[in-house]
Amino acid sequence: MFLGIEIGGTKLQLGVGAGDGSSLVAHERVAVEPEAGAKGIRQQIEQIGRPLIQRYEIAAVGVGFGGPVDASSGRTITSHQVAGWDDFPLTDWCRRLFGLPAALGNDSDLAGLAEARFGAGRGRRVVFYTNAGSGIGGALVIDGRLYHGGGGVASEIGHLRPGLQSDHPDQTIESIASGWGIAAAAQARLTEPSSVPLGPLTDGARPALPEAVRQRLIEREEADEADAAELLEQCEGQVDRLTAAMVGRAAGEGNQLARGVFQHACQVYGWAIAQMITLLAPEVVVIGGGVSLVGEEFWLAPLRQQVARYVFPPLKGTVRLVPAELGEEVVLHGALAIATAS
Repeated sequence: MFLGIEIGGTKLQLGVGAGDGSSLVAHERVAVEPEAGAKGIRQQIEQIGRPLIQRYEIAAVGVGFGGPVDASSGRTITSHQVAGWDDFPLTDWCRRLFGLPAALGNDSDLAGLAEARFGAGRGRRVVFYTNAGSGIGGALVIDGRLYHGGGGVASEIGHLRPGLQSDHPDQTIESIASGWGIAAAAQARLTEPSSVPLGPLTDGARPALPEAVRQRLIEREEADEADAAELLEQCEGQVDRLTAAMVGRAAGEGNQLARGVFQHACQVYGWAIAQMITLLAPEVVVIGGGVSLVGEEFWLAPLRQQVARYVFPPLKGTVRLVPAELGEEVVLHGALAIATAS
């Protein structure tokens, strides 16, 4: 048996399994407290991991980390959600803690490896995996092996920048189409002032709006206000607590403000996937992550439409976009897979 660990920005998971995609024999999940930093997460790993090591005959440990890593040296590069992970020797730490061989990979890479070997991409030679959750990641798997690029970091589709005007590192696909990006966009819509000019102009610069047009604008503003009120009810009036899951539920119930936010996220994410397909031409693209749980109507179907809109025409319709199959345990299965080779 092997021990798999997933370190994310919002959750920590540990699981015990054979590393072949079969069911886990043990699985523990706890919430991460970002304010406790990396040290707090390492304490959680020790508290949960030691009993698992004692109970099962564990041969090695695999770790999937929520951020860029140097897999060859076993060091984390940084975390975009939790402080304290800059240039940390995580595999050495695991070896000292558990007294076992250990291997490290980026969480999206390991999710992609698992989906390619055991999930929605099995049987395909070239598989690209991408997930939208607290961030957006990607992984390219060729003949069952991860492609790491020349420098060890590759397939970071979430860090593409949508357009020449996006000249700052924070202006990324992830900032718009991740769960946090979707929540931030909805929060902004709730706090920005209305831009609809309802009243007649009195300075003589232009004539007043025709009454029929004015009435339609009033109706639109009233509808917008009703949609905003529904979202505010979801977060109990505390805008900063509005989440992508809340926005997704509202979209499913017909809230047009929420649907507009998701439509924009899908356009941007679909554009990014189309650029990847144009460059790499995989056989299948597996879509995972918590945001995908909003379902076919508001996520996968719009993504397929946007990919068709932006992809290189000769490749249009040649690549299948399919939902991930391994669910919340996907990173653990990838972590177990690399543990078997450590």
